[in-house]
Amino acid sequence: MSRVTCLAALAFAAQIAFAGSNDAPAAAPVPAGAYTVDKAHTSLLFRVSHLGFSTYTGRFTRLDAKLQFNPNDLAASSVTVNIDPRSIEADNAPSGFMQTLAGKEWLDADRFSEMTFKSTAVEVTGPRSFRIRGDLTLHGNTRPITLEAVYNGGYAGFQPYEPRARAGFSAQGSFKRSDFGVTYGIPAAGTSFGVGDVVTVVLETEFNGPPLATAQR
Repeated sequence: MSRVTCLAALAFAAQIAFAGSNDAPAAAPVPAGAYTVDKAHTSLLFRVSHLGFSTYTGRFTRLDAKLQFNPNDLAASSVTVNIDPRSIEADNAPSGFMQTLAGKEWLDADRFSEMTFKSTAVEVTGPRSFRIRGDLTLHGNTRPITLEAVYNGGYAGFQPYEPRARAGFSAQGSFKRSDFGVTYGIPAAGTSFGVGDVVTVVLETEFNGPPLATAQR
């Protein structure tokens, strides 16, 4: 996070903490409707075994997502996510390593320039938990995957600082990369010497929704 972004976030938090009753978050319920991802408050991580010695963690830094959200009927909600595979990053990566992962042996991003996830069904599993079934397109192949998700809450808006609805979510799931044709480095049967087949994805995200004035009607 840049210094300017950090200072802005601290200022916003201070404004919320010391706001008077006229500035409190809107009491109106979180509205149903179309939401767009807040990229500044979104992270998409992937995790995969490395030689069986550790779990390698990386991330994708460029994505877009659209959500049709109904907090009173989560099963009626749907989401579409688009990810740029060339935005793959990891901490302390050797020079050129990310380009290798985006290259032909792995993601082949020049040929397959976008990864997508499109939900096909949402199953409610608890008061705020739900299961998202959908189709993941990766490396030119589309296969079904399932994400376990939690609705972390939201509000209708916060005048004058944020005059739009906001909702936050956490989600996690896994898939086999070999199902999508990404097979380089998978360990031989009975060993862990290589890069694991199973990839775990972890998503933390917030979405912006309808304007507060619309939500309060």
